[in-house]
Amino acid sequence: MESFSLEGKAAVVTGGNTGIGRAIVELFAAHGAKLLVAHFKDQERTAAWASELEARGADVKVVECDVTDDQSVARLGDWTRRSFGPVDILVNGAGVCSEIPFGKLSVADWDQTMAVNLRGAFLVTRQFFEGMKERRYGRIINIASQLAYKGTVDAAHYCASKAGLVGFTRALSYEGAPFGVTVNAIAPGPVETAMLAGFTDEWRAMKFAQLPAGRFGQVDEIAPTALLLASETGGAYYMGQTLSPNGGDVML
Repeated sequence: MESFSLEGKAAVVTGGNTGIGRAIVELFAAHGAKLLVAHFKDQERTAAWASELEARGADVKVVECDVTDDQSVARLGDWTRRSFGPVDILVNGAGVCSEIPFGKLSVADWDQTMAVNLRGAFLVTRQFFEGMKERRYGRIINIASQLAYKGTVDAAHYCASKAGLVGFTRALSYEGAPFGVTVNAIAPGPVETAMLAGFTDEWRAMKFAQLPAGRFGQVDEIAPTALLLASETGGAYYMGQTLSPNGGDVML
């Protein structure tokens, strides 16, 4: 549909080489977007995947970036402005998760999760937000989690970081909306990714039993929500919202 076309739009996706981020990149490319994938490590495999996309006609570039590091993110911003051009769409998809009971949760565990999931979104958004405001157009999409609302055992650090991301989304939306910059989030339920595979079988069984859908989600079931929010017309009236493709795990 024309309302979901991304022709002529340039998008930056952090964490765009794996899981939900990768599915978003591939869907955006299929709808005509010019893509910059910001990834952390895994350079060889990411480059090979990008080459496959380019062979299918996609316009994709990859840049390594540690979203927790201010200088690394600043280099990303500088390179983007110099070599990629103005950014219309930003997807903050970089994230980490671990299964740790609160009594065993170290300060380092807490800080690392906050650094990637929350500080990273702040640092990257700061590189592109003012430019979007100046051009009076932008789409910012933060990948949160249904656990921001529901919580769960052994993941207080993760739940807190994603709840912070939801709050960040709402607050920044007030600043962007008068300038044509929409800021929204997606709070997926449990999705079959490497991140989910890192949890124990017991935790996965507990989570599975809670889902009205009776199954975990697939990345291709999450990416279309990002396409909606990224589109010029289809996503124009969503502001400060968190959309939740979650298999019924949370019903708001």
